Amino acid sequence: MASSSVRPSLVMADSRGRIYDHPDLLMIVRQGNEFSLPRPDELMPLPDESELFLLPGRQAMGLNPENGQVEVLEELAVAAFVSPAHTLTAHPAYETTEEAPTLPLFAYGALGFANGRFYVCARKVDDDPRQIFKDVPRKLLEKKARDLLALYPENRLIRHLVSQCALIYACPAARNLCLGRYEAPLPVSQVCNARCVGCISHQEKGSKICATPQNRMGFTPTATEIVEVMRYHEANEKDRPIYSFGQGCEGEPLTRADLLEEAVSLFRKGGGTGTVNLNSNASMPEAVARLAEAGLSSLRVSLNSARPEPYTRYYRPQGYDFSRVRESIKVAKAKGIYVSLNLLFFPGFTDTEEETEALTALVQETRIDCIQLRNLNIDPELYLDLMEGVATGPRLGFANFRKRLKKSCPALHFGYFNPFVAPSPA
Repeated sequence: MASSSVRPSLVMADSRGRIYDHPDLLMIVRQGNEFSLPRPDELMPLPDESELFLLPGRQAMGLNPENGQVEVLEELAVAAFVSPAHTLTAHPAYETTEEAPTLPLFAYGALGFANGRFYVCARKVDDDPRQIFKDVPRKLLEKKARDLLALYPENRLIRHLVSQCALIYACPAARNLCLGRYEAPLPVSQVCNARCVGCISHQEKGSKICATPQNRMGFTPTATEIVEVMRYHEANEKDRPIYSFGQGCEGEPLTRADLLEEAVSLFRKGGGTGTVNLNSNASMPEAVARLAEAGLSSLRVSLNSARPEPYTRYYRPQGYDFSRVRESIKVAKAKGIYVSLNLLFFPGFTDTEEETEALTALVQETRIDCIQLRNLNIDPELYLDLMEGVATGPRLGFANFRKRLKKSCPALHFGYFNPFVAPSPA
């Protein structure tokens, strides 16, 4: 926890990429269109396994405490990509040059330096250690990966998850599958019925985003291949196994609803236990109902906003609208499914008055169980341009945003990861 006396200095980088702090200027941050000093309750020491990014074409900005003036430097701005289980509360402040490229699809946290260490504007929102790998030797992971490939040489889904996701993209879920722990990924779909501006696996021709962190899978697995992954994971994670459809390397899993229903039914009829989860845009209420009957345990619905206009601007849905998303949540709850929101949090937009009111109303109306406070991976200025003209009202700040939701919705939980959902008593 940051002390109220901490006043971090500006962090910047020179033309050779060397990162250092400014001897005189203080760190300032951006939340929406507001620039300010960071609030003490929004600062924390940079968590382990975080990364630092140089921001090309973006000049660092800092506050001169002697005269109260903001100074723009020639040096590059620097941001932090925080490790999982942490939610950003502010973006870095900088001035963008005309030739600046659009930033890749990561989340950019405001970074400062004080008392011999880096500080970032973020809060820890989940104590689950499932994506901590600092004590896992690379050689152990590679051995586990080879062993898994050898066990299922004909399974294309396992080959994709191991060779591509775990060993190339360092996907935490795929690495955990190799290690036999926590949550196993089950990507299934090559296609999507939305055109999300910040899609991390596919960008259409002409997009300002020149590269994605992952490539979309190039095949559709069979139900047998899917169930083999589930049974392997169940045999290794014996206490709290979770199996999740809907991953970063695919489109929308509900576009393969028949395949999902077949796989879940096969797994459950064969005695399969644990939490079967669906990460989804929740665009097809009828399919959600069928999956619930087949043995689905939980549904995580991705949202950037609980209001139709900003939702549509970002997701750009094809053949559905926000009302279908709301209906899917209601259907899932009526079927006894545990429902979380994968809330793509953007400081200075998500934590504003009108956004908070809409989110509160959605939670109260549909009885959502949990909000996973995930970071929206996008160039901050690209998102602000996308939302230009959308009314938001005053900014509450991250802490007050959470307090307000909890006060209005006492049963609501917060987190970052998909929870293990214990089976209901017979």
